[in-house]
Amino acid sequence: MFPAHPAFAHKSVVNLGRDLKNPLALRSKGWLFLLLGVVSAALILLEDFSIRRLVLLAICIWAFCRFYYFLFHVLQAYAGRERPYAGLWDAMKWALKGKDGA
Repeated sequence: MFPAHPAFAHKSVVNLGRDLKNPLALRSKGWLFLLLGVVSAALILLEDFSIRRLVLLAICIWAFCRFYYFLFHVLQAYAGRERPYAGLWDAMKWALKGKDGA
């Protein structure tokens, strides 16, 4: 392990391992995700716009949103009540194997 640099040894350093609970930070994070999605979609469409590309991008976004909903709401609420998930990969392993992925 590298020795701690004195410039980073101050107690105000952010601990990235803890849960984000600040309401302002949570809302800011949500808005930044929305901005990131809008800007990236706009850049994809500006590169070579076509109705087909717009529709395929919209279907892709919708499908991934539904898959995310499936992993965290449907599996946890209906199929896997006894199984809390540690994150996206853990939920995907459980969905594919129906067990702990081990």
